[in-house]
Amino acid sequence: MDALAGLLEGPRARGAFMIRAGFDPPWAVRVEDHAPLTVMLVVRGGGWVVHDDGERLRLGAGDLAIVRGPGAYTCADEPGTPPQALVLPGGVCAHPDGRDLNGTMDLGVRAWGNRLDGSTVVLIGTYLMAGEISGRLLDALPPLLSLTADTWRCPLTPMLMEEIGRDEPGQEVVLDRLLDLLVIAALRAWFSRPEAAAPAWYGAMADPVVGRVLRLVQDDPAHPWTVAALAAKAGVSRAGLARRFTDLVGEPPMAYLTGWRLALAADRLRDTDDTIGAIARQVGYGSSFALSSAFKRVYGISPQEHRQAPRVPVPGI
Repeated sequence: MDALAGLLEGPRARGAFMIRAGFDPPWAVRVEDHAPLTVMLVVRGGGWVVHDDGERLRLGAGDLAIVRGPGAYTCADEPGTPPQALVLPGGVCAHPDGRDLNGTMDLGVRAWGNRLDGSTVVLIGTYLMAGEISGRLLDALPPLLSLTADTWRCPLTPMLMEEIGRDEPGQEVVLDRLLDLLVIAALRAWFSRPEAAAPAWYGAMADPVVGRVLRLVQDDPAHPWTVAALAAKAGVSRAGLARRFTDLVGEPPMAYLTGWRLALAADRLRDTDDTIGAIARQVGYGSSFALSSAFKRVYGISPQEHRQAPRVPVPGI
């Protein structure tokens, strides 16, 4: 399993919120949905994304932007255009003064805006990735990043345009997988750029020794790994592995293994009905007590409390 596969191997988009937004100027939408990740792919025309942290991003046809939550931002034809709509958590869309829009901007199946065939058309995907595995990558992303059409070409655009307006059985599953593929393709392209601050463990995947150890740990977290066993698999000494791994990843091998196991456990507590004891065995702990002790030490709450904590609703319009 490589780093980007690890991003979506656990929690994946489920019932993804995807729309085709069409606008004629002037237009502006204020987004305060607290979503962890939103992807915007411009099919025609263009506009601006203005983040509350002050960053402004101009998008043209073929450009893609990724916004990492929970910060608020505004999408508009021009930075100074007053918002005509406000997007809030839980599927609420309102006027800027709080009045319900009552579906006045609905334009059909997964279509929204002020004109279906507007001069600007944007495909938007937003989904909740609650797992801590994806959190490792999300924490490495800036609040706003972009890929321009002259630096990458999205092969999924025609398929997304075709599928997003369909209303057929199983359509949500199709869109879920397309959104996952879009995120992986975009992040892979972004991390390959020299200016991208990729997380240390992502770059370490390319190292012939550390990359092999990372894959061993990620592929089989339940194995009773030791530094000696990992070093033997990688063909180096224990001291050599410990030094090289820490230099490239930023933490020792066993600390990384612990973090990976607990991240998997956090996902499975939310996404399965397996008992805590079963999850403990799946991720390499000998008992529910051992998992609970480690989990509480790192996360500050018990596995049961994590499982019962309310999820943030998937945003929608």
